Amino acid sequence: MRTSVLVVDDELLIRKSLAKVMRARGYTVELASTGAEGLEKASEVRPNVMILDMRLPDTDGLSVLRRVREIDPLLQVIVITAFGDVQTAVEAMKLGACDFLRKPYEMDDIALAVDSASRTFRQATELDAFRRQAWKQYTGEEIIGESEPISRVRDLIEKVVRSQATSVLITGESGTGKELVARAIHYRGDRGQAPLMEVNCSSFHENLLENELFGHEKGAYTDAGEVKKGLVELCDGGTLFLDEVADMSLPTQAKLLRFIDHRSFKRVGGATDIGVDIRIVAATNKDLDVEVRSGRFRSDLYFRLKVVSIHLPPLRERGDDILLLARHFLAEFSRKFGKHFEDLAPAACGLFLAYLWPGNVRELRNLIERVALLEEGERLELEHLPPELTGHRVTNAGGPDESLALPTLAQMEAEHINEVLRLTAGNKSRAARILGISRQGLIEKIRRLRIDEGVGRQVS
Repeated sequence: MRTSVLVVDDELLIRKSLAKVMRARGYTVELASTGAEGLEKASEVRPNVMILDMRLPDTDGLSVLRRVREIDPLLQVIVITAFGDVQTAVEAMKLGACDFLRKPYEMDDIALAVDSASRTFRQATELDAFRRQAWKQYTGEEIIGESEPISRVRDLIEKVVRSQATSVLITGESGTGKELVARAIHYRGDRGQAPLMEVNCSSFHENLLENELFGHEKGAYTDAGEVKKGLVELCDGGTLFLDEVADMSLPTQAKLLRFIDHRSFKRVGGATDIGVDIRIVAATNKDLDVEVRSGRFRSDLYFRLKVVSIHLPPLRERGDDILLLARHFLAEFSRKFGKHFEDLAPAACGLFLAYLWPGNVRELRNLIERVALLEEGERLELEHLPPELTGHRVTNAGGPDESLALPTLAQMEAEHINEVLRLTAGNKSRAARILGISRQGLIEKIRRLRIDEGVGRQVS
């Protein structure tokens, strides 16, 4: 597609001269003599580049520039100012102009400026398309579920995206989707066009993690043959995601705390402070209150990180979300592997709702992927599921041995909940505390496991 240029200038000779030069360089050209006409054509034609004179008969160029940025934020605007009018040029650049030229200007200069603006427009368009794709992948719609706990998570993500909160702490068991939430926060916010850098703190030795985060200067240690920028520096303007932050050593915690307080850091072996603007999103599957009390995690860093705290509920406390997720993954992997699965069999649904899912959403996803890869059919049936879900031991011959059938996890869980309810005389708040879950979580389990509280047994 050819780049289109809109020239907004009240002098006819200048409009014609610019049009002739631009068309000779292969651009399509639209012309406007007033600010109002320029805004109308900018809205109708959606040009890639605008050449805008700051002095127009009906308005000033800065007002036109403000409106143009609202019409199309990607439009590249080159402003033309009177000789010596530096303040106007500065204001125009603050409003988003990509370049400015002073009168009188050479046609070669403006042609080069348009060429540069055209390249910038293409790059901005490609980046915007990437961001839109990333936004689509990591929007709240990808955080599937209708349960109350997951709805609260989505609400918190929206508030974080709209706010200027610089630190977010995501907690939850392994496999609950902490990485997905971190990416949703990044790509849906104003920082979505800047880099998202992810690091698993448990994967690095203490010294290596510091080097990974803050980089090093040449000669900082034996193998440091050249300057290396760390992730903190590379994601300037974007987001740093610290996964498993509780596994960070105390010395590295101290350096991270200093960075959060001052928004600057020194590379390893360096003497110069480097300032950056980033949002920190940290995640852990550990109880940081316990880690702080035990001395393994700094309390001051803990409070710096949890400016906003988002807790992801375990899958076993999300009720029918389990079936929504299972059907979503089944459709996804059926497409991927060219299979014809359309739904879950009722028996499989019952088992999915009763199972505890210690690996949470990740375990469910992996299970559905395995079934879609290895099995055939239109429905996911009970016999498609592995023994650890169905509660059967497997004989040497590889088949289920009914005589050695064990109680299912659902039955064992129901019996345990019944016993706790009996000991607490049916007090759900006390029972929930003993079980280590929320009262709402207990009520959900009673409903899902079909526990008859009056007789203290699971309804068949």
